[in-house]
Amino acid sequence: MLEISREASGTILLSGRFDASQAEKAKGILLALQEGATLDFQNLDYISSAGLGVLLAAQKVLQPRGQALRLINVHSHIKDVFHFSGFDQIFEIA
Repeated sequence: MLEISREASGTILLSGRFDASQAEKAKGILLALQEGATLDFQNLDYISSAGLGVLLAAQKVLQPRGQALRLINVHSHIKDVFHFSGFDQIFEIA
């Protein structure tokens, strides 16, 4: 199960598993963003291709506005997914 919350700083925390069963929930939040945001992956255990698709869709909505998603605290196994999919070229991963 994916949990999404927002810190007082505006950072969006993702926790759990970001897979196809949670994609609609995440779309509702991430596609509604009006400006760039920092996504904290510290407590994210897994991301599937469906999760990557939601992130890409949100990035495509933000780019024409000169905005973007920034990913922080990404675990090495999830960084590998971004690297092998080429998504490390699309997102800022700090």
